[in-house]
Amino acid sequence: MPLRKILVPIRELSESGKLSGLLLLVATLLSMLVSNSGWASHYRHFWETSLGWGPLVKTTAHWVDDGLMVVFFFSVGLEIKREVLYGELTDFRQALLPILAAAGGVAVPAGLYLLFNAGTATSQGWAVPTATDIAFSLGILSLLGEKVPPSLRIFLTALAIIDDLIAVVIIALFYTAELQTTYLLAAGAILAVLAGLNRLRVSWLPLYFLLGIGLWFFVLKSGVHATIAGVLLALTIPTDAIERLEASLHKPISYLILPIFALANTAIVISAESVGQLLSPLGLGIGLGLLLGKPLGIFGATWLAVKAGISALPERVTWFKLLGLGFTAGIGFTMAIFIANLSFTDPNRIDLAKIAVITGSLLAALVGMLVLHLADKADDSPAAADLVIEPE
Repeated sequence: MPLRKILVPIRELSESGKLSGLLLLVATLLSMLVSNSGWASHYRHFWETSLGWGPLVKTTAHWVDDGLMVVFFFSVGLEIKREVLYGELTDFRQALLPILAAAGGVAVPAGLYLLFNAGTATSQGWAVPTATDIAFSLGILSLLGEKVPPSLRIFLTALAIIDDLIAVVIIALFYTAELQTTYLLAAGAILAVLAGLNRLRVSWLPLYFLLGIGLWFFVLKSGVHATIAGVLLALTIPTDAIERLEASLHKPISYLILPIFALANTAIVISAESVGQLLSPLGLGIGLGLLLGKPLGIFGATWLAVKAGISALPERVTWFKLLGLGFTAGIGFTMAIFIANLSFTDPNRIDLAKIAVITGSLLAALVGMLVLHLADKADDSPAAADLVIEPE
């Protein structure tokens, strides 16, 4: 049947993890095409339309960033809690290598960005190239199939989760507006109640979600970015409900929320001038931060940790494959675009930052796939042992 011929490949893409990344890519391309067509003014007007009532009047785009994305950050919080309690981050020694790799993958891109932008009006964008997009990066690994050992996927997953945790901390500490003490105290009170419910082993989730709405409102009005409420709520959820919630949220987030986020945040007008601006300090800082800073930071921190005897490479992971993983982690997209929105107020700078994120992420993905492909071939060659750097 014709319908079956359409549905079967879609189901296979979904099961392999490739569909979510593909939808993000399609949404991005569609948004950029419409933004550079005769429908551009109508399209941008839609995202700039104000919705809401009373103290909750925001543009459609802001509702996506401050509302829908809270669900995404809630899932990030659940994933962090799961990994810390009984996942890859449970054992500190086992978690140390991805922790150090993630720290290097944040510090080097930030430093590279500041190398171009320190002391300028664009210096506040230093965190944009520090983020890794889990969906896209794991999607790239899935495209390579058996060429990528399971241990490399696990390492990238752990690294990306830690990277997300660092991003949450960065947003909370460095991208917070003037704090409103009354709202902040109210948010703290609700968080204390949520923690108490968890402590008392209350398992009725609707109560957590109802209080979570209040937490979101007070965090939003406090000056701290509203998405932090999603992470805080996730950390109070009963442990036995985590996997069930993650499973139920996976499809809505991957196939609805993130594509809508891409549509809302890539309404960018492309011109010869904007493309030329990629060679400006802002464009180079973000683009090179993702393309070069990420792999240098991850590879360098890992090499130092192994060289110092602090940890060892995961099974079947060579240095060549680790380098490919480093490039793959340079796919910033979702979180990088999100931080770009927080970093700048000038629409032109925001658009340029997004173009740089998309360009840097695309190049990082292509280079990462090439390096991992070559690494797989190198494993089959007699000279493969020469690619491994043994610690002293």
